[in-house]
Formats: sequence, structure tokens, C-alpha cells
Amino acid sequence: MFVPKVERLIGIEVYVTDTLGIGGVIKQSIEDFLVEEMLVDHSLAEISPSKDAVKRRVLGSSLIRDRYLLCVLVKRNWDTFIALRKVAEHLGVSTKKIQIAGIKDAKAVTAQYVTVEGVAAEETQKVQIKDIKIHPIGYLRNELSSYYLLGNSFHVTIHAINHSKSTVRNRITKTVEELKAIGGVPNFFGHQRFGTARPITHLVGKALVEGNLEKAAMLFLAEPFPSEHHDSRLARGNLKATLNFKQSLLDFPKQLRYERLMIKRLIEKPDDFSGAFRMLPIRLRELFVQAYQSYLFNKFLSKRIASGFSLSKAEVGDYVVSMDRSGLPMMKMSRIVTNENLAEINRAMQTGKMRLALPLVGFKQHSSLGVQGESEKRILEEEAVNLQEFKVKVMSEVSSRGGLRTATALLNDFFLKKIDADSAKSLKRKTEVTFTLNRGSYATILLREMMKPHNPIKAGF
Repeated sequence: MFVPKVERLIGIEVYVTDTLGIGGVIKQSIEDFLVEEMLVDHSLAEISPSKDAVKRRVLGSSLIRDRYLLCVLVKRNWDTFIALRKVAEHLGVSTKKIQIAGIKDAKAVTAQYVTVEGVAAEETQKVQIKDIKIHPIGYLRNELSSYYLLGNSFHVTIHAINHSKSTVRNRITKTVEELKAIGGVPNFFGHQRFGTARPITHLVGKALVEGNLEKAAMLFLAEPFPSEHHDSRLARGNLKATLNFKQSLLDFPKQLRYERLMIKRLIEKPDDFSGAFRMLPIRLRELFVQAYQSYLFNKFLSKRIASGFSLSKAEVGDYVVSMDRSGLPMMKMSRIVTNENLAEINRAMQTGKMRLALPLVGFKQHSSLGVQGESEKRILEEEAVNLQEFKVKVMSEVSSRGGLRTATALLNDFFLKKIDADSAKSLKRKTEVTFTLNRGSYATILLREMMKPHNPIKAGF
């Protein structure tokens, strides 16, 4: 089945379902993609919170005045990091005082929990930012982290579908049945991990792993991509051709804030690529190396699927991880499959107690063994990367020990809400679907299996 070039560039080379796609477009408007975060105690961050939201149960205790104010942050069409910086400015605190459980889509309406250290609930009234709301909930003794995140609930509208109502219903139903038969959605890292219009984040990460800061910086700043905005593409192309940072500061659009921060540093010190990168938030710098890990994971998973090996059945040499009652993997409870435990592990996988896992490469993470390990080894040789290079000498703070990631993601509460005419004057249709995915999994990966877009960028991915 045809897989677009932009997906193959990020390591997604296959589909796991054979059902034809419905086509269509997502994110035609911001309200077409709604995301509400869910914590491990099943507290849901609501986009439109109920009046008694302040009374809902929260993690932790408020028997004493705790240090961390728990809030729900609702944002519309905002990058998570930029939204947090704006909120911090209005509260008069450092961004380090604000912690989140997970990063949310930029082109969407999202609701998520945040904790703010040392701020009283009434101070949130200072936050007056267009398309951002912050609702105080209560106080916690601990700051928020990914440890508290269960997953995300999605409500997605797909527009511009050219098929009949019955065809749309049948194809979606069959796709979901196929996914459930293999144990869930293939757990690829999604398009936004790399940048859909300009998928270079992992290439920057690879250059950092290789120790080439100049290459990494110039990839981030000056590598134009055909599908990005014309002004951005022109500015990057000019910088690549001239290496004139002073002129580039005039050329680069204001919305390319992170690039402009780096360029200002390079105007002051033209060879200080390390200092330029350190103008960026640490979480963003970490994302570059993590994106390269994600690319390699996608390659590992694509090769496994293309080779015909099951995602719901283990082979000798595979990693497997135990699952907790909520469906989250317990990564510290991993095992390597051997001839002796193969039957036992596959029985546990059939009952949902264990899942296949693949490596997220790092300086402490060993490759799989057996056939899967040989496949991973070939991919790493093609990439000419050594696992020890993930101990990044040129920028030690972005080094990564590595880990494991499940090969499939549980698909929960899927519901096809309705299929309607897209508009009164159109013969096309739209459909609304809702579903929940556990943390770390991408809604766009489920949607690509349903839609099978020929052009993911035009399709809104």
C-alpha cells in the first residue's frame, strides 16, 4: 500500500491495516481537534470545565498549604512551550516554576493539567492572554510530571470525505477491527514529533549525537523545506546561501522565535553554536535527540511489520514489558524472550498482561536479540550511529540512556459519533470520532490508518 514520502522520511514506512482509507482532511479548523488530558486517577482536564470543577478530586492532599497550585490550562492554537512562557510572564514567575505532564498539539484546542510553584489561586486572574485560559483546581505537595499522566481523550472531526455514508462507516469499522485484532494501534511516533511541514527535528538530533553542533544548528536554521511557509523558506534559503546572520535576523519571520534567538547569539559570537543552542529551552533541546530516537524506533517498527512478524506475539530475542491495571506499561518490568519462556510470555500477551516492546536507543539500552535484534543492528549500521554516541559529549544535558517503548498502543473508548454532509452546498461528508489513547501515543497514527492520506500535509497532519 502506498506510503507518502513525508512519512517515509520520519521512519513510518508501512500500514498495519489492509482496509482502504476514507481520505479527508483533519484540522480544517482548530475546533476540529479537541484534546483533554487524563491523569492516572482518571481526573479529566475539561476544555469547558463544569462549575463545580474546583470541588473535583485531585492528586495529593491539601491538609496543609501545599507548594504547588494545580490548574487546568486550556489553549487554542498555541505551542505548549510558548503558551507556558506567556503564562509564566503574566504570573511573574520563571517557566521552571510551571510543570506539565505532557506536551499537547499546537494546532488544536487542548486542556491539560499544570502545576505552578508558590502561586496562590487568585493570582491566576493575572493571566489575560488571547486563546489561553487557566483554571485553578487545588493544591498539591508534589509538582506535576509525566508519572501522573494516564493519557488523552480525543474528539476529532474529519472533513472533505468523498465516499458515501455507508462506505465511510464500513471502512472505519473494519480498520478499528483490524487494529484490535493486532492488539491496538502501531505505536509509531507521530508526524508532529518531527514537524510535518518541515520534518528535520530528528536530523538535528542526529547531528547532535554525532557531535557536529554547526551542522545541527544550520539544519535547524537554514534547511528550507518545500511545504513550509514561503517567507520562512526564503529566509532559510538565503541564510544557507550567504551565512549572513545579521541579514537573517531581518529576514526571519517573527513567529520563528526560537530560530531568531539562536541567530541573535550567532551575530554576537558567530562560531558559538553551543551557546546558540543553549538559548533554547532545555526541553526543546532534549526533543532533538529524542526525535532521532523516535525516528530509529519508527524504522525498527516499520521493518518488523514489513517482515511479517506479529506485534501481538513474541519471538525469541524480543523484549516484552508487563502492563499495569490501567493499561500503562511498567518499563522496569521488562524481559527478554527465550526458548524456555516463549510459551508463558505469549499466554501473558494474549491476556493483555504483557506487550511487545522495541528499544528506544541510548547509551544504556541494549538492542533486542534474535531476528529482531539483527534487524535493528542493520538499521543502526545504515545510520552509521553508535549507541554510546547518545552520551552527547558536546551537550551532555541532552544525553539519553534510552529505554523501551511498546510496539502497540491500546485503543480505548472508540466511538464513531456521526457522519453528515460537510456543508449544505457540498456533496462531501464529514465524520466525528472520539477515542482515548494512553500517554506517549499519537492520535495521528490512528487517523492515518483510517484515512490513508496520499498527501499528509494537505490532509492536515
